[in-house]
Amino acid sequence: MSMLFDTKNNPKRAYGSFVVLAVVLMVFPFVAANFGNSWVRIIDMALLYIMLALGLNIVVGFAGLLDLGYIAFYAVGAYMTGLLASPQFAAVIESFINTYPSVGEFLVWLCGPEIVQNGIHLSVWLIVPLGAALAAMFGALLGAPTLKLRGDYLAIVTLGFGEIIRIFMNNLNAPVNITNGPQGINLIDPIRVFGVSLAGEEGSRATVYIGHFSMPSVNAYYFLFLLLCGVIVFVTTRLQHSRLGRAWVAIREDEIAAKAMGINTRNIKLLAFSMGASFAGVAGAMFAAFQGFVSPESFSLNESIAVLAMVVLGGIGHVPGVILGGALLAALPEVLRHVVEPVQMTLFGKVLIEAEVLRQLLYGLAMVLIMLNRPSGLWPSPKHEDRFEFEADQPNAA
Repeated sequence: MSMLFDTKNNPKRAYGSFVVLAVVLMVFPFVAANFGNSWVRIIDMALLYIMLALGLNIVVGFAGLLDLGYIAFYAVGAYMTGLLASPQFAAVIESFINTYPSVGEFLVWLCGPEIVQNGIHLSVWLIVPLGAALAAMFGALLGAPTLKLRGDYLAIVTLGFGEIIRIFMNNLNAPVNITNGPQGINLIDPIRVFGVSLAGEEGSRATVYIGHFSMPSVNAYYFLFLLLCGVIVFVTTRLQHSRLGRAWVAIREDEIAAKAMGINTRNIKLLAFSMGASFAGVAGAMFAAFQGFVSPESFSLNESIAVLAMVVLGGIGHVPGVILGGALLAALPEVLRHVVEPVQMTLFGKVLIEAEVLRQLLYGLAMVLIMLNRPSGLWPSPKHEDRFEFEADQPNAA
């Protein structure tokens, strides 16, 4: 499979494969829509998980830092969008006025009557970079105290950080209501691109009109998420083959040797946490705008484990493998929900095993089988990606 996309050794075949893949991805939503928009929505969510998996791959795959709290950065991006693209900020100001009048009056003077009445409604062009920057800052804050930890200890600390963020979001509704607590933030603005709402205008039944052309809202979001995935894949691939990417791999293989060779391991680790977190922040912002609602339940430990499973099952450190793992594990539960229970009703007249239970069984079974038979993942990284190729290593052509 690696040969199909190997631009170095077989460029003609690789670029042909890329063209075929691009055509399939462009046509897919229009074909899937014939079977119902829910199938396109499943792939929309899968693309969001692929963005998350690619970000976590920088931390776990390239730098070898086991991060179990990665979903916290997803939550940061989502909640930031909830505050800056919904009426929620007006509720925050009102809560400050009732609890701390002096702070509330200052906020009213600072924000003006429009925001006090309707909240903040920023454009997506501002929200995406803000989400990336804020999540990167949180990534550095997580990375700073964990620089001397590795392995199991690092995993436990990052797991705690992820749970702290979720509990904060769940309880930050008193004494000042910022996140609306367990009820979550709703009425989040849909994404607008050049004035066109990707959720469709009111009364359009979630249909997006671009001139004389129309498509369902889920298709419009599909193309936006596909574009963002493409950008993240490009950035990740360039990082992997850069000097910084080589430094990450050196730390992953042997941190003491990397330090001895003059690599500033502290800064390089912090960069890994920040870069990985920034992609999660972007995915979180897209998730909030796509759903129109965020709540703490979406950012549980199970989500972190699911994203880590995507990286491990696909192939740690290999970008195409991570994409494959993300697509399989993100789409699997939804496909099971549509298929398993109806099949059981047809065969037995009742549901014996619920789709949710079967999903957990298949997750566990897949992990065990992959680790036993293919420890490097379904699509492992080629060996030449892990080390430099010097002329001295090549057989003498003469």
